[in-house]
Amino acid sequence: MNKCFIILCLFISQFCMANQLEIRTGLQLTADHFPQANIPKGELKGPFEFHSKIISGTVRRYWVFVPAQYNANEPASLLVFQDGQRATNPSGSLRVPQVMENLIGKGEMPTTIGVFITPGNTSAQYPDNLGMSNPNHRAPEYDAMDDRYARMLIDEMLPLIAKDYNLTKDPVQRAIGGTSSGAIAAFTVAWHRPDMFRKVYSSIGSFVSIGFKPDAKPIALGGQDYPALIRREAIRPLKVFIQDGSNDLDNEWGNWFLSNQQMLKALNYANRIADKNAVQGPRYQVTAVWTDGEHNDKHPGMLLPEGLRWLWKD
Repeated sequence: MNKCFIILCLFISQFCMANQLEIRTGLQLTADHFPQANIPKGELKGPFEFHSKIISGTVRRYWVFVPAQYNANEPASLLVFQDGQRATNPSGSLRVPQVMENLIGKGEMPTTIGVFITPGNTSAQYPDNLGMSNPNHRAPEYDAMDDRYARMLIDEMLPLIAKDYNLTKDPVQRAIGGTSSGAIAAFTVAWHRPDMFRKVYSSIGSFVSIGFKPDAKPIALGGQDYPALIRREAIRPLKVFIQDGSNDLDNEWGNWFLSNQQMLKALNYANRIADKNAVQGPRYQVTAVWTDGEHNDKHPGMLLPEGLRWLWKD
């Protein structure tokens, strides 16, 4: 056999092995997703209804989780989660309040107030018949790349909640998360306002072209533009947990699994170039978990305890 051919085959084999992703399989719900007898019980309050002035003509619901360890004399950490109707569903895939209760009770995350928010709906009152379905203003809010959703959250909702709860002002102790378009919404808030949020839980994130509006003046960017922005702009002091599944969507908006890999590559590239050029300042802290999951909340929920532990580690 030709010697050059053998060397080429060995090179290709080594290249493929080096670039082969580790795909987790067989994920299940954990003990942290269920009530535990030895863990103090927190309280989920709501739903409450909220009308935004910044995103006018919309109404949304939100819930507040207050852990048993909360002390009004001490600032609590904060976790904001999008698609609150699904995040708070006690029999759903995410079960965020239950996971928080267990991790806080075991000292694996600090005493943290949870805020769970639905997207807006263009109606006078939030429809009672929506259940777990998406309100009709989700895409304009979650998939947009501008700071309007961040301003609604930071300038309207959180000050309202802070009237009743002592929330930390330390952005390192503030996390924001979501799944699908809720994940890109969470990242966008932290991207625009790292002075307010520096931890991001992103699962099956829609870093694709849903929000891209080429006919708008000026052109509206979409999630597919984030890797380019990350590579070119100054590093934000963010800590990001990324999850996606190899069987995620592939449609006219993009390929979800590839787009999340692009996000990881861009974040690591920004760090590498900053190190190479001895740039002073922050670096992205990022980890990614790839699974064989599809575009649903199952694997995002199953990995939530691991993700929250990692975000609050150290």
